[in-house]
Amino acid sequence: MQPKRLLVTGGAGFIGSAFIRYALKNALKAEQVVNLDLLTYAADLKHLKEIENDRRYLFVQGDIRDGRLVEELLRKHAIDTLVHFAAETHVDRSIEAPPLFYDTNIGGTIALLEAVRRVQGVRFHQISTDEVFGSLGWEGVFTERSPYAPNSPYAASKAGADHFVFAYARTYGLTPTLSYCSNNYGPCQNREKLIPKMIRCCLEEACIPLYGKGENVRDWLFVEDHVHAVWLILEKGVLGESYAIGGGEELSNLSLAHLVIREVARQTGKSEAALKRLVTFVEDRPGHDLRYAVDPAKMKNKLGFTPRVFFDEGLQRTVFWYLNQFCYAQR
Repeated sequence: MQPKRLLVTGGAGFIGSAFIRYALKNALKAEQVVNLDLLTYAADLKHLKEIENDRRYLFVQGDIRDGRLVEELLRKHAIDTLVHFAAETHVDRSIEAPPLFYDTNIGGTIALLEAVRRVQGVRFHQISTDEVFGSLGWEGVFTERSPYAPNSPYAASKAGADHFVFAYARTYGLTPTLSYCSNNYGPCQNREKLIPKMIRCCLEEACIPLYGKGENVRDWLFVEDHVHAVWLILEKGVLGESYAIGGGEELSNLSLAHLVIREVARQTGKSEAALKRLVTFVEDRPGHDLRYAVDPAKMKNKLGFTPRVFFDEGLQRTVFWYLNQFCYAQR
């Protein structure tokens, strides 16, 4: 199915804004993209500056939990595809305030599903995360058939949202698709996230905190590859199925810190050795998953997707973007 008229939730956020840019610049058959975003702390409309005057683009500030608003947008703009990015996503924040994650991630998803059920004929795509599967040991990978075993309040809230998607499919006959992504990185990510935080610490010569011994492993996926994969699912994916999107770039947090340090040193002329001394091991957070890794076989074999941006290139582009942002902020 070729999506033509899309409602994108959380379109002013990191991944949502990248998806909208892709839809309007690369997927030329998109006739309209409506961006519904509440503009919380992690959102920034500057990420969409380059397309804000595109006649196909419309921004609406609003809450995904407002079912009447969502239904109105679906009907008024004859939406055929709803792509649901909007979420509270920061694990540390979820540990501090679980109810917020329940309200937004589960309550918001239910409100969207209810609107889609009432309007009918709207394709629903759920953006999920590999964190819903819990933690891997040193071996193995997550697949689309992995059992749910969330450990953090964030992961539990996303798992709950996913299960409501499945329940609406079985109970009301909706035909959604769902994707599980590994850790995203790239320009425009909020500063609280791991890679931007490391870059900022390097630039400010502040300590770079790593939980535990820095041994936890994540699979990194460049944000542009992620949104390309989502578009492929919308175009070619089978309704009712799930797809795992991985970057194939597994790194321990300590190895990641050293790569970020090396790239910041290369682009700024700072001493790599001095920056490495900023790495500080801190008390591990509760329920910290050891390792995530995603099996990319289904995306590759069924939809022809492989990541285009290797980690070295993606990190170089990411550091360059944040350096420019940091310099601008200091003016």
